[in-house]
Amino acid sequence: MCWDDNMNLLIVESPTKAKTISRFLDKSYTIKSSYGHVRDLPRRQMGVDIEKNFEPKYVIPDKNKAVVAELIKLSKKADTVYYATDEDREGEAIAWHLSKALKAKKEKRITFHEITESAIKDALEHSRDIDINLVNAQQARRVLDRLVGYELSPFLWRKITKGLSAGRVQSVALRLIVEREREIQDFKSEEYWTIEGEFTKTKTSNPISAKLYKIDDDVLEKFSITKDKDAKKITNDLEKSKFKIDSIEKKESKRTPPPPFITSTLQQEANKKLGFSSKQTMLIAQQLYEGIELGKEGQVGLITYMRTDSVNLSGQFLNDAVKTITKEFGEKYSQVRKFKTKSKGAQEAHEAVRPAEARRAPESLKNILNNQQLKLYELIWKRAMASQMSDAKISNTTINIVNNQKNATTLYTLRANGMIINFAGFLKIYPDLQKESVLPRVNEKDKLDLEKIEPLQHFTEPPARFSDASLVKILEEHGIGRPSTYAPTISTLIDRKYVERLQNRRLGPTEIAFVVNDLLVKHFPRIVDFEFTAKMEEDLDEIASKGKDWAKIIKNFYEPFKKNLMKKDKEIDKKEITEEKTERVCDKCNSPMVIKMGRYGKFYACTAFPKCKNAQPIKKEMTEEDVAENKELTAKEKCENCGGEMEVKEGRFGKYLACKKYPECKYTKSIVKSLEIKCPECGKGEIVERRSKRGRKFYGCDKFPKCKYALWYRPVKREDSDEIAKCDKCNSALVYKGKDNIKCSNKDCEEA
Repeated sequence: MCWDDNMNLLIVESPTKAKTISRFLDKSYTIKSSYGHVRDLPRRQMGVDIEKNFEPKYVIPDKNKAVVAELIKLSKKADTVYYATDEDREGEAIAWHLSKALKAKKEKRITFHEITESAIKDALEHSRDIDINLVNAQQARRVLDRLVGYELSPFLWRKITKGLSAGRVQSVALRLIVEREREIQDFKSEEYWTIEGEFTKTKTSNPISAKLYKIDDDVLEKFSITKDKDAKKITNDLEKSKFKIDSIEKKESKRTPPPPFITSTLQQEANKKLGFSSKQTMLIAQQLYEGIELGKEGQVGLITYMRTDSVNLSGQFLNDAVKTITKEFGEKYSQVRKFKTKSKGAQEAHEAVRPAEARRAPESLKNILNNQQLKLYELIWKRAMASQMSDAKISNTTINIVNNQKNATTLYTLRANGMIINFAGFLKIYPDLQKESVLPRVNEKDKLDLEKIEPLQHFTEPPARFSDASLVKILEEHGIGRPSTYAPTISTLIDRKYVERLQNRRLGPTEIAFVVNDLLVKHFPRIVDFEFTAKMEEDLDEIASKGKDWAKIIKNFYEPFKKNLMKKDKEIDKKEITEEKTERVCDKCNSPMVIKMGRYGKFYACTAFPKCKNAQPIKKEMTEEDVAENKELTAKEKCENCGGEMEVKEGRFGKYLACKKYPECKYTKSIVKSLEIKCPECGKGEIVERRSKRGRKFYGCDKFPKCKYALWYRPVKREDSDEIAKCDKCNSALVYKGKDNIKCSNKDCEEA
């Protein structure tokens, strides 16, 4: 490349990215950040001219005007303006908006998958024009979502309550969550039994654990044994029997490594293995991509671009991975692989999410990255490296054990399964959850002694609520959304109070979610139809890849949508959706009360509104456990204001104590659960369970605000005292991260 004295302006989206790139270019380049989009549709109006072929009306928001003014000033002095925004449609659109705002005399578009010196310089050598097809695909998505949001959201306000929103992908995701909740509510548990035994060849040999597999020639299914009496009869038969080994089968198998991460699989694995939400995963990945300060090395980008649906890996990375794996584990562990992307619209020119450098092992970053960054980088590094490693070689052994009496009327077969890893291959660095199960050495026809046989009762369980991982997976399977949309979709559902994140990190719908979903499913079926939404994604892909007329695609969607919307606006009566008659009478004006639906759920309201504004919360039916808990909470409590009795009430932020003499006495007191652990900071208070302003649970001293000691995770109590258990390495508090997973609370400690 020819380097001259002319001043060039290179624009990226973020200051961190600008700082990282500045390491690789000389002083002839001025590198600036646009801080994301510089133009957008206006906030308080539609901003789409439907009559003029859906022409968007872009404006420069007030917060961006100073940045744009500076970039215009610099662009006038520049010989060439380079737009180095992200390589996806969003990045292409940002570059196009910059071009429209700056009107530079000479401009070029550059893209790269990783922020390294070779990638940046290669991008400058292969600059191109802005791809208007990619821009139009992004514009179409933006206009489409604006039309749905600005037309459908006010409809929901009129027919249900204010503050609601609807979105194309958001509404389909909500439908999935609501339908899963209804499956759980309608689920009826069924009983079934299994029978398991332990056998030994000699008194000193290890036991063989086996499960009843077959009765005579009938292989047992899940519901073959459904009654207690049947299970006990079979158990009694087996207890009287003698046993021998009928057959031993051995099979060799291979296990192939999974492909490197794309956006969706990264979010899924980070959720399952690290407990990260989709939003959290993408925020941390963005930090790793844009660059981390690595001491003498300066600002370094550690991973490739994290919004991708391609599993491609560059030739350079494949070569480096082979060298690293061979050096670390030996030549037999290395195997170059190329994976094929399953997604129809995947951009094969892009790369998978991988470390920028194969040689940079996670261990080398332990003292530099914070705990979350290190965990995510390690996950990405191990997955990418494992994809270039040898198959694991597995030995699977099946032992069939039968009852041995000559005069037995029923033949029972019990089966034991064993698995041994003969060669770890990729499992060396990316192990799965399946553990080795070693069976003792035995031979066919060997006689066995029965040590234990027992019937085990089971009940079928309802389907699990969606986690971030499982929701992203099903959206991807349906072809709904794209890499950049998964995390924002889940965040929007939570922010709009349609969905709440439960204690086990699962996603549960709120009351309002059912009402909104049912209205959309009944009256706007195309909006929440999986196939229709997936087809729309394909159309957007074809705008990007084939230059399809985006305005025509929008028109084909909008005209029937608008016609149906106007029809439903006239047909649907708000009261039919949001009100239920009751026998309750208003205690202020004696008018009938109805159940209404508000933004935060159902409540009692007076029918004389607005003359009478009496409204009351709907008390949930109390279980025996609730009654006992409330009795315990109020047993020792008296009103500190009037000395009266206290009662448990439930508000928007959970349970609290209130004086029974309300409204004469308005004294209230929050309920705190003590862990009976002395505060390690002040030594006077106790650690209690609290809630943050956003509803997140944490644990802090009950002497707050005098003592501000707090932990995000439940602390571990010492067995021999009322003090917090301490880490042996750094003396920080030990906490539970998971049900029984005890870790150090200090994120910089190696025991964290």
